[in-house]
Amino acid sequence: MFRTRKQFSAPLAISIVLTLVSAVLAQPTPARFSQTKAQATHSVSVSKVTYHGWPNSLVLSNGQVEALVVPAIGRVMQFHFVGEGSVFFENREMDGKAPDPAAKDWGNFGGDKSWPSPQADWEKVTKRSWPPPVGFDSMPVQATVKGKAVELVSAVDPAYGIRERRRIELARREPVMTITTTYEKVSGDPVKVGVWVITQMAEPLRAFIVLPAKSQYPDGYTKLMDVRPRDLKVEDGLLSLTRDQKDATKVGTDGGTLLWMNEQDVLRIDAPRVAGAEYPDQGSSAEIYTNQDPLAYIELETLGPLSTMKVGDHMQRTNTYTLLRRTEKDPAAEAKKILGR
Repeated sequence: MFRTRKQFSAPLAISIVLTLVSAVLAQPTPARFSQTKAQATHSVSVSKVTYHGWPNSLVLSNGQVEALVVPAIGRVMQFHFVGEGSVFFENREMDGKAPDPAAKDWGNFGGDKSWPSPQADWEKVTKRSWPPPVGFDSMPVQATVKGKAVELVSAVDPAYGIRERRRIELARREPVMTITTTYEKVSGDPVKVGVWVITQMAEPLRAFIVLPAKSQYPDGYTKLMDVRPRDLKVEDGLLSLTRDQKDATKVGTDGGTLLWMNEQDVLRIDAPRVAGAEYPDQGSSAEIYTNQDPLAYIELETLGPLSTMKVGDHMQRTNTYTLLRRTEKDPAAEAKKILGR
């Protein structure tokens, strides 16, 4: 039976008023509502900047993270939280310099790039074992903004006859970047090759590779340089290490996920391994290189399957980069939490 207003008792009226007040207080304030609405409608922006002396560079931002792309040297030079410090390694001594395809020494700018694998075949294909093939490393690239993504297109490498395309994009609401690397065989004889992505990182607190449940390697990894990393550990399905200050080191695994960690942040790189495919470097699909002093950096490297390319063929690999905040004091505990272990 419904009651008229005159039939409400005093206690009941007070109860109703308190319920209404609680409901109002539970609603978001205008500031909170505006923030939620802004987040829901936030999108990626792309703008042109001069970055450390390189004009016509591009910054992609989604409000949480930003990526710095430098076409003058063909690299993604940085990926970090907005307004915060470096995650990728950048060699400040190379700021504003142009790459030199005729140089006999390697111009180490830092950042993220792609080279053709296996490195052991460079001398056969390019007639030199080092520096890297010029079309992939020592020439500027053409940059085009396509929607909210940036596409970098290289010249055709004269030895491999391959043009490289790299598409860089950010997720709208997450601290995630994807880079899709495509090799296009344009000219020359057939060549056996794979997509190799090298991400140079600042000095880590610790770096990890997630190992498969059943690794093809008895120890979970293969040593790719003379010196074994002094601080290497394999525990609970994770290979981990720190940078060796004295010697350059490198290990390969059959994993597809790598983690870099400093005191505040974690960068996760995912590039899944293709089952049954042939891989370079004794079958490696994920590698870590550590550089000796004085340049304090490491490389998180992913390698795609090898395939013989002939004119007209395409080969493609996608790397996903996710930035995360540290929440655990212990690096191993942090890695396990991120991986859901």
